[in-house]
Amino acid sequence: MKRLQALFNPRSVVIIGATDKEESTGKTILENLLLAKDKIKIYAVNPHREKVLDIKCYPKITALPEIPELALIVTPASTVPDIVEEIGKAGVKSAIIISAGFKEVGSEGVKLESRISASSIKYDMRILGPNCMGTIRPINNLNTTFTKRMPKSGHIAFLSQSGALGSAVLDWAISKNIGFSAFVSLGSMLDVDFGDLIDYFGEDVETRSIIIYLESISNARKFISSTRGFARVKPIIVIKPGKFKESAEAAKSHTGSMVGEDLHVQAAFTRAGVVRVDEIADLFNCASILNTSNLPKGPNLAIVTNAGGPAVLATDALISKEGKLAQLSHETISTLGSFLPNCWSKSNPIDILGDADAQRYTKTVMAAVKDTGVDAVLVIYTPQGGSKPLDISKAIIAQAKKIKKPILTAFMGDQQVSESRRLFYENNIPAYAFPEEAIKTYLYMYQYSKNLKMLYETPEDIPLNIESPKNYLKAMIHRSIKKQNYLLSEQDSKQFLTTYEIPCTNAYFAKGPKDAVSIAVDIGYPVVMKIFSPDISHKTDIGGVELNLKNSEEVKSAFGRIIERVNKNNPKAVIEGVTIQRMVNKYDFELILGSKKDPVFGPVILFGYGGIQTEFIKDIAVGLPPLNQTLARRLMEQTKIYGALSKGLRDKPPADLSVLDETLVKLSNLIIDFPEIREIDINPLAVSGDKVVALDARIILDETLTSEKVGDHSHLVISPYPTRFVTPWRLKDGRDVLLRPIRPEDEPLEKQLINGLSEESSRYRFFHILKDITHTMLTRYCNIDYDREMAIMAEYSLDGKKRSVGVSRLIIEPDGQSGEFAVLIADDFQGKGLGLKLSDMLIGVARERGLKSIYALVLNENKKMLGLANKLGFNRESSSSSEIKVVLYL
Repeated sequence: MKRLQALFNPRSVVIIGATDKEESTGKTILENLLLAKDKIKIYAVNPHREKVLDIKCYPKITALPEIPELALIVTPASTVPDIVEEIGKAGVKSAIIISAGFKEVGSEGVKLESRISASSIKYDMRILGPNCMGTIRPINNLNTTFTKRMPKSGHIAFLSQSGALGSAVLDWAISKNIGFSAFVSLGSMLDVDFGDLIDYFGEDVETRSIIIYLESISNARKFISSTRGFARVKPIIVIKPGKFKESAEAAKSHTGSMVGEDLHVQAAFTRAGVVRVDEIADLFNCASILNTSNLPKGPNLAIVTNAGGPAVLATDALISKEGKLAQLSHETISTLGSFLPNCWSKSNPIDILGDADAQRYTKTVMAAVKDTGVDAVLVIYTPQGGSKPLDISKAIIAQAKKIKKPILTAFMGDQQVSESRRLFYENNIPAYAFPEEAIKTYLYMYQYSKNLKMLYETPEDIPLNIESPKNYLKAMIHRSIKKQNYLLSEQDSKQFLTTYEIPCTNAYFAKGPKDAVSIAVDIGYPVVMKIFSPDISHKTDIGGVELNLKNSEEVKSAFGRIIERVNKNNPKAVIEGVTIQRMVNKYDFELILGSKKDPVFGPVILFGYGGIQTEFIKDIAVGLPPLNQTLARRLMEQTKIYGALSKGLRDKPPADLSVLDETLVKLSNLIIDFPEIREIDINPLAVSGDKVVALDARIILDETLTSEKVGDHSHLVISPYPTRFVTPWRLKDGRDVLLRPIRPEDEPLEKQLINGLSEESSRYRFFHILKDITHTMLTRYCNIDYDREMAIMAEYSLDGKKRSVGVSRLIIEPDGQSGEFAVLIADDFQGKGLGLKLSDMLIGVARERGLKSIYALVLNENKKMLGLANKLGFNRESSSSSEIKVVLYL
């Protein structure tokens, strides 16, 4: 991110509002800046001073001998908009506004921010703040904040929305000797936000992990996109307060009632691959170890200890947080028994007794890690007898370098073990004073590893349906809104579901008891009767449902009872009649599926235990759309009811999970296509084997969003599959292919394409011959963020078998100004015009995204690609002995 470079690596800085007034912010910041004067040119602007702290003071920005790369503004809020306009006009491209007194003080402050924002856009200037502390870049000795302590250089980027908390945490971390690649206080996030900074530090070679104190998100789509882009290579650890804030609005659906604000946040973090922690110390514990390749493959922990009590505490902490004690194999127990004293524990935790020395510890650890049922080892030490903790720690460090499974340590005590903990820390082995802390961090490690695996797992292919008829449903929504009826009837709600091929019972409207009997006779007994009213959402709660009606007399009687009860319980409700539907008696499970829209993160999809007790039991999980088969399955796995669905319960057989996967994906597609929907409830969804049917459904429209066009996806924070790029095309030789964006499900096709290349084609595309194509590589090619990348695949079908015969790819740079382009065609499909067509499609994508240019790196001898680039209008801009860079300006 070149445009943010000046915030952290400027060659010149000006402080506007510099002063030598004691205890002032301007003086403190200038003193901090001057510590970097050997590397950075420092200028001061103050029209009322000639000199400040022995450096010349200039009256205004245009009087400086050069235009600085970074401006720090420390003046009263009322002066800041004019200053920003002035420095923007002068050519400054980056600014940090330390000053406070903006939107946090009310409407006048909002007006000031609007003026600053206008200047920022006008002059293409990036602004951090206002009302922020600034930045620290230890490797450059750069400190633009008013904190007087400089942390040591390290590999953790710390981003904090709160300046006060950031300062306190920074001070605590310095006292713990924790190093940083950077510290950033964001303030009001008028321009530069978390998404920008994650993009920057994701590419920063000094940063290995990113920790964030986050209170709110200004641009959720950018935040999710940036975290998804880098979470697989650099851990992003977040602490966000406000878990238990409840919505004050009375919910009109079960989904609305159960899905609080924090569930939206957690769903977003999970989908983005972010690690969420509960305590400040956890931020640094995780940051120090998650950037290692030694992540656990599972939850099974072996505990090696020289004392029983701490092992019991560790076990309690592990089980309470849903970890597992590893079950040692007979072979491992036999190995341990060959060298441990006779009275060792004979099980996990492995108690090696109080007199254990370095050799006993290391032999035990090595035996444990060789057990295939052990995913990691926690080593506990308590000072006892003549044992030497330093010898033990050195021996463990030596062995840990040979081990690919995580080793964590809890050396309990203070002075006797402090040097051991320091050695562990220096050798990147997690070290804690108490076993409970180690357990917590281990489980964060496991969740991070598990989540990354889930996010990039290859889904089973669910056929892509892009032809669901939508326009008549849009018209239905328009009619409802015109009548100010935002709660759709059960009949209308079920029309949405059946359009997306989610089976439903048919509900028929009856105005009076005679109509109800007639309908019941037609559809067959037994039947269900439900109140029909635009004012009533939870029908059961007010006595508006009668089940299992077996004849006409029961139907007539039920009609009277329902009307009487509803009039009594909700006398203001407009009652239009009832609905009659066939009673479904035989099914094994009741589930709830739903969706609720959040103003920041958009809609989430809910899955869980359904029926009338759903809000009481509250066994639910939520995830962000769009869903594929893998994401749908992982969503279900988060619930307790999943165990019964997958294995069966007493006399109930298991459900067909693939049908439930498909149903969730269909609901996801519905949510994607209709931003006008605020909430959906399908409760209950009756499940029996491979059959599902929605017995009741309701849709609540969003009163604030009523004019969206079909295909608009601004309500989503993750870009869905871009169906508009799906198009059939005919090659020069008459063969037909389907051109479409790539999907995670295409991993087998992508692997087949790459494996089938000649050595020359492989070297021309990848600059070397690819032999071992890993799942990780294929994930990178197929599981893409359509906001940041586009890959168009050419799919060819012959005798019912699909094959990928070409792919073009555009990777957009984080600044959104340019992108890298590449194209790959199967050898037997070259020379048929496919490369030109795929490249032309990506040029269209680049223009649609507003890119200024795209470029490709081409080997000198790749004459076909150079010829294609020339035909498309690319310019040759640079070259080396092996490759040429070609650029197309758009």
